[in-house]
Amino acid sequence: MSFKVGTIVNGKVTGITNFGAFVELEDARKGMIHISEISRSYVEDIKSVLKVGQAVSCKVISVSPEGKVALSLKQMDDAEGEKKPSKKPPQKKPAERPKKKYEPAPAVTSPGDFEWQSSANSGSFEDMMSKFKRTSEDKMSDLKRGESRAYSRRGNGSGRK
Repeated sequence: MSFKVGTIVNGKVTGITNFGAFVELEDARKGMIHISEISRSYVEDIKSVLKVGQAVSCKVISVSPEGKVALSLKQMDDAEGEKKPSKKPPQKKPAERPKKKYEPAPAVTSPGDFEWQSSANSGSFEDMMSKFKRTSEDKMSDLKRGESRAYSRRGNGSGRK
């Protein structure tokens, strides 16, 4: 029997390892179910899910040129799900939101804000850079003035302790 990807085959578990389970298929060929293909949930120990000698139905997920057959129990859920209609009512898709139009950047409202988006008449890069430097220097001088006031209010540190 030639195995094709997607076909469902029956077999018997002949061996269990840490990484998967070996299954003897109907025509005496062997296939393997990798631990990641046993269940949708995390499987720590394969022996808790499968036993040697257990009959299983698996889905063929790949066949190598050497004839090695990769099997999956996890994908059997999908195959069964396709056959049985779901009992859940179909869900409606959410309505799409209308796309917003581009809004220009807000104007500078406080000393900490700087308009990086240049307007159409802002000029060259050098003009924008000089404007940025002036704004930056003004901010630095304001900070330095604030620091000097704070030190003068605190005194020289010889106050009451």
